[in-house]
Amino acid sequence: MEIGVVSDTHGKLAAAALPALQGVELIVHAGDIGDDAVVARLTTVAPVLAIHGNTDRGTALARTYPATRWIEREGVLIYLTHIGGQPHQLVQSLPKTAEGRVPQVYIFGHSHRPLCEMYKGILFLNPGTAGAPRGAGLSVARLRVENGQASAVIVPLAE
Repeated sequence: MEIGVVSDTHGKLAAAALPALQGVELIVHAGDIGDDAVVARLTTVAPVLAIHGNTDRGTALARTYPATRWIEREGVLIYLTHIGGQPHQLVQSLPKTAEGRVPQVYIFGHSHRPLCEMYKGILFLNPGTAGAPRGAGLSVARLRVENGQASAVIVPLAE
């Protein structure tokens, strides 16, 4: 299964994002949505699971979407949050499910800078921004989950 990953749209979705996500079966949005119209546009490609980010606080988006989310697909446990950090720091205090499981994939946004790094057996993935570049350009990610294994690529977008 292939999952599209976006973040930090801030009410804008790059024109190149939808073609870059074609063929995915699910899209996750890692917060700072900015406008529900972004989610509506993404659903033209695949169903969307989203969380709110810090700039969505106090808006209808924060009341509609949770702050974090656990997703399990193809035997892969995925944690979705908005504010992350560096893998070597995040791995020291990983969230756990009620059953005590830690994620195999940790997806976050916030920095607007893409990151795809396997660290201590966990895939840390920040897709960058699909709508509001801050020096690092625009990007999304494609996450493949299959038979309990996960891999991902960052897809740069034309601005």
